[in-house]
Amino acid sequence: MDVLPDILAPGLGLVVCGSAAGTRSAEVGAYYAGPGNQFWGMLHRVGLTPALLRPAEFRTVIQYGIGLTDIVKTSFGADSSLRAADFDREGLRRRIETFQPGVLAFNGKRSASVFFGRSVDYGYQFRRDIGMTKIYVAPSTSGAARGFWDESLWRLVAEAVQGSTADRIVASTVSGR
Repeated sequence: MDVLPDILAPGLGLVVCGSAAGTRSAEVGAYYAGPGNQFWGMLHRVGLTPALLRPAEFRTVIQYGIGLTDIVKTSFGADSSLRAADFDREGLRRRIETFQPGVLAFNGKRSASVFFGRSVDYGYQFRRDIGMTKIYVAPSTSGAARGFWDESLWRLVAEAVQGSTADRIVASTVSGR
């Protein structure tokens, strides 16, 4: 059974993928609920949501064209406590292929490194797109990762989402959909 439900739908501008639900998130049943997590504030500061959302409002992100998932769905805790067998790379790939968001942003390097099977750099993952979905790696919003925090990389994700949304509007207008 999944620790947290996926928040996914076709045509989203952005899907954010973390490693796994943190302990606090699993306890309260809400994404990014840890006391030091910067996720919800970051979404608002970079312009992806018009208001500051609380973890308990996680289901409402879909109204803003944002989806949520994790590469580990059946375990929770700090990245250091996760086992290799917990990670479902193919399940994540299938979800992205099915829903085809404009942008997939990994919330931290751990989830992205496991997905790609190698270490990664922050930013756009050139030539690693899944279909039409562009893939970015941004610093973890976890309080435990404060030493790596750089909100400018999340701003790049927001810009990519805005560009992807504009591209989709043009494509649907041209195709008559």
